[in-house]
Amino acid sequence: MDIGVADDLLRRSLVVYKFAVEELMTKLRILSEEFDLVHRHDPIEHVTQRVKRPEAILEKLRRKGLAADLALAAEHLDDVAGVRVVCPFVSDVYRVRDMLARQNDVEILKTKDYIAAPKPNGYRSLHLIVRIPVFLSDRVEHVKVEVQLRTIAMDFWATLEHKLFYKYDDQVPAGFVDELTSTAAIAAELDARMESLHLKVQRD
Repeated sequence: MDIGVADDLLRRSLVVYKFAVEELMTKLRILSEEFDLVHRHDPIEHVTQRVKRPEAILEKLRRKGLAADLALAAEHLDDVAGVRVVCPFVSDVYRVRDMLARQNDVEILKTKDYIAAPKPNGYRSLHLIVRIPVFLSDRVEHVKVEVQLRTIAMDFWATLEHKLFYKYDDQVPAGFVDELTSTAAIAAELDARMESLHLKVQRD
């Protein structure tokens, strides 16, 4: 196949994920502004987005024992497109989840609650796989997007944890693992204390 034709097909196969992320970002922006207007509290601190690079998609398919074919991504991969929502408080994480769930065109396919049940290393976050419609000129595509919701403290910890693992090429010394787990507990305690203060301010 001509390289130009192949590149065009690749862009068209991935562009629906870009559109899906943009749809979700718009929904989150509206929810953020409306909740802040009504309740004088914004449950969303900031939002980031990404669509996996083609080579990363193909590599993940290979790791799963599947053919290196982008057409398989929609069926077998949940994280081609991703949105990360960082919230001020733990209660906001679940509040944003509930607001998304109430939208008629957002279907929550999977939930993994690593806040209620943290990973062994202390990682805490709420992961959702949602499916939303993307309206194109000749059809409607229902596209999966991974949504990660976490607090500022959780995000700070997870970002530094990722940097450490990258530096050590995933071979972090045992002492570092213990320290990371300990600092995750400190971050969780910080979240609990800030949540308590937040509730006190709301009552006063």
